[in-house]
Amino acid sequence: MRDKLQQHYGYIFEGPLLDEIAQVGIQKKASQGSVIMNIGDPISYMPLLLEGAIKILREDDQGDELLLYFLEKGDTCAMTFSCCMGHQKSEIRAVAERDTELLMVPVGQMEVWMGKYRSWRQFILDSYHTRMTELLETVDTLAFMRMEERLLKHLQDKAKVNHDDCIVTTHQEIAYDLNTSRVVISRLLKKLEKEGKVEMHRSHIKVVDL
Repeated sequence: MRDKLQQHYGYIFEGPLLDEIAQVGIQKKASQGSVIMNIGDPISYMPLLLEGAIKILREDDQGDELLLYFLEKGDTCAMTFSCCMGHQKSEIRAVAERDTELLMVPVGQMEVWMGKYRSWRQFILDSYHTRMTELLETVDTLAFMRMEERLLKHLQDKAKVNHDDCIVTTHQEIAYDLNTSRVVISRLLKKLEKEGKVEMHRSHIKVVDL
């Protein structure tokens, strides 16, 4: 575990902090599609991503979901940290975009590190900034982009976070992420294919326009 931390976080954290993280962190694995954290769950740990990718979702009063952003290895979820510090329950749903490995860090230890290690404090502040930028991009996408543009951006983001231009997903799963209907997604995918931006295959979608 110490070697994995060094690989993904060694450029951020000093040796003594990496040692402490390895000592108190709890390793967790999640298969693709599984819920890592649900809305309303009590938060006692914050995740550090070692492998894989996670999508962070919000849910409205009707139970419809909206994708906020993706997390990659080397990331953490600043919204989770915010809830941790406020001793609140989770306000987001975290779902494994693909097979994922995490190191779960106890909340109490995180507060100690904020005062003890400058690198940890900067890491959390940088994570806040990154996630806030991504949230603003999500708002801009909803406010200013047509659904066709939102769909293409969503596919591009999925391809980038998975480091693969071939996306294994269904029209219904995409519809859930974008809070629209499967019929709309199917129609727009056909349009994007005619424009040469994607290629539709039986088991996957290839993103040509990256």
